[in-house]
Amino acid sequence: KLLFTTGRCGAMRIMMADQGQEWKEIVVDFADWMKGDLKATCVFGQLPKLEDGGFALYQSNAILRHLGRNHDAYGKDGKEAALIDMMCDGVEDLRLKYVKMIYQEYDTGKDVYIKDLPNHLDKFEAVMAKNKTGFLVGDKPSFADYSLFEVLLNHLVLCSSCLDTFPSLKSFVEKMSARPKIKTFLDSEAYKQLPINGNG
Repeated sequence: KLLFTTGRCGAMRIMMADQGQEWKEIVVDFADWMKGDLKATCVFGQLPKLEDGGFALYQSNAILRHLGRNHDAYGKDGKEAALIDMMCDGVEDLRLKYVKMIYQEYDTGKDVYIKDLPNHLDKFEAVMAKNKTGFLVGDKPSFADYSLFEVLLNHLVLCSSCLDTFPSLKSFVEKMSARPKIKTFLDSEAYKQLPINGNG
């Protein structure tokens, strides 16, 4: 069971879809969230929350790591796992820059953000090009790949040409989008009706 308000569940949904998992989503209305009763039960006062039987987990990247461990998407050994953690943190840095622009600086900072975006994407392009498997680490998708994929999908809505000068990243998005279970999920009405950001 996946409990959330908006926002930080995209990579989890994509990963669970690709892994053939079924889940139940509970969308918490913002007005209900602001009442504070549910918020008071959350470890850090935040959603999302993953419930699996009697097990409850908060923090989006902790949930991704948990899914990675449970679905063989955390590398083949400790070194690969460490590299996947590193890449996940790098994706998080990009996500936070994106979120700041969307929620705090959209009207005044969008053009500057898009202009500077290549200076962030080139790091992922270099890693992807060096690995030569089409993934960030190893030869199959890790939870960091699902996270990067979701962030890149958001950026393509922001600027449809943002990957045109990054062939490895462009190929990665095409490859991930074509994975049968991900394609089915992305083509679903449930996915299409989801807001990209909490502000719509």
